[in-house]
Amino acid sequence: QVQLQESGPGLVKPSQTLSLTCTVSGGSITIGYYAWSWIRQPPGKGLEWMGVIAHDGSTYYSPSLKSRTSISRDTSKNQFSLQLNSVTPEDTAVYYCARHYSDYDYWGQGTQVTVSS
Repeated sequence: QVQLQESGPGLVKPSQTLSLTCTVSGGSITIGYYAWSWIRQPPGKGLEWMGVIAHDGSTYYSPSLKSRTSISRDTSKNQFSLQLNSVTPEDTAVYYCARHYSDYDYWGQGTQVTVSS
């Protein structure tokens, strides 16, 4: 079965960069017509799509986050990563990685990231 696992620091200081990695097992991030996404959920709010990297390496971002967001991948490790620059406390959320085709069929368990000094 395909499994996704988020990893990275749970605490980030304001103005610094949030960096997370999603490790994928049971399937290749380069084989098949899948897109690999980052989604977050702030406390008490709904899910917010952040961006995606496709199987060929193409990237797409939410307009509201595009200026601060970068998604990349390491195909040798079957991983893809998220960087969010210039964070504020409003970026505090549970961050998820997920696979997308016609729907989001596989999700990581999510990881809590708190932005605080």
